[in-house]
Amino acid sequence: MAGLIPGETLRMLLVSVEENVRDEVTEALTGRIGEYRLYWISQPDLAPLRAQDLIPHVVLLDNALGNADVAGLIRQLQTRAPGAAILMLVPADAMEMAQQAVLAGARGFVVKPLQAEDLEASLRQLLGRPAAVAAYSEIGTEIQPGRSVVFCAPKGGTGRTTLAINTAISLHQVTGQPVALVDADYAAPAIDVALNLPGQRTVLDLLPRLARLDPDLIMGVMMPHVSGVQVLLAPPPADLSNPISLPQVQQILALLKRMFPWVVVDLGLPMDETAFAFLDGADRIVMSVLPEMVGLRNTRLMMDLLHERGYPDERVWLVLNRASMKGGIPVSDIEERLRVSVQQRIPDDQALATHSVNRGVPLTMSHGRSSLARSFKSFSQSLIEDVAREDPTWQGVQTQSGSSFLDRLFRRSKAVESQS
Repeated sequence: MAGLIPGETLRMLLVSVEENVRDEVTEALTGRIGEYRLYWISQPDLAPLRAQDLIPHVVLLDNALGNADVAGLIRQLQTRAPGAAILMLVPADAMEMAQQAVLAGARGFVVKPLQAEDLEASLRQLLGRPAAVAAYSEIGTEIQPGRSVVFCAPKGGTGRTTLAINTAISLHQVTGQPVALVDADYAAPAIDVALNLPGQRTVLDLLPRLARLDPDLIMGVMMPHVSGVQVLLAPPPADLSNPISLPQVQQILALLKRMFPWVVVDLGLPMDETAFAFLDGADRIVMSVLPEMVGLRNTRLMMDLLHERGYPDERVWLVLNRASMKGGIPVSDIEERLRVSVQQRIPDDQALATHSVNRGVPLTMSHGRSSLARSFKSFSQSLIEDVAREDPTWQGVQTQSGSSFLDRLFRRSKAVESQS
């Protein structure tokens, strides 16, 4: 739909004290506007706070609001969610209320009982207006979104973080393109230690300002690594009082994919709604597994879970870590048990991997000729070739002038630094 970042799900907040209005809206939208999520709140006084959490694209404000002050509520919604387009739902004999709502700041109104064609046309018109997408206007509408590669594992200790870090660096080394690395292991973050980065800025610095999220804000929070990769760190678990919500993940990930040709995510456990928000936006899901029986059992269960949630089998890639470890299960037996091909085998060099993490220096930088580094680079090449097969014209995020949008951000940041 016009005005949405590719890959982002349309978020709508319905404010109404009547449950049947939610059913009416759902029926009118079904099969007409693609992927969307409708959130309903029946207490108008709580709607502004709910809008601040959800960051909706559209707020549907029903006339059935009890004794609530409609004009005042609209102004509060604009303050809490300034990027949202407010649409009033009114019966045909309540045009005076519709006019008051528009004067207070609503973008328009739809007559009840709802007609599917009218609601669809109003939504498309609203989301096509520049004001509805002002936060993204500088990026442009013709930019190809980047690729999101999410690394996950059925349990800890499989080498998932090491694989994600070194794949991200290898992608940057091979392509020369900007790469974002996201630590989404909120229970046990490790990328700051593995890359020897100070955890001064984390994703928590973005959450209070998501309604005004833009590339400059993103770049101000991400940590640059000497490898050239930009890192969005996770906070210490004690600092994360509430889980990051699905809408928050969607908005951050969608904007990252507009800024970076490659977005690599290190996804931790548990597999909750936050985790599935990252997986929903993934172009490739990479599951790391060790050649041992317990890990294979858990891997099978996790793959079944992904299948049940509708993820295509071809989107999930299996990487066998420590493939050559002594006493490990042969690759042929693993493929037979899991009924899936192993995409990449990472050799066993636990001493080098541990040494790399303890030093905070990725082995693709310190031991580029090692068998481990070569396997990471080979896997990165597989990801690049996978993109080429799907879209031979894909060359990363480019502006019409042919320069990277991220490059322009870097130049602007350097100019600011030189003046300070």
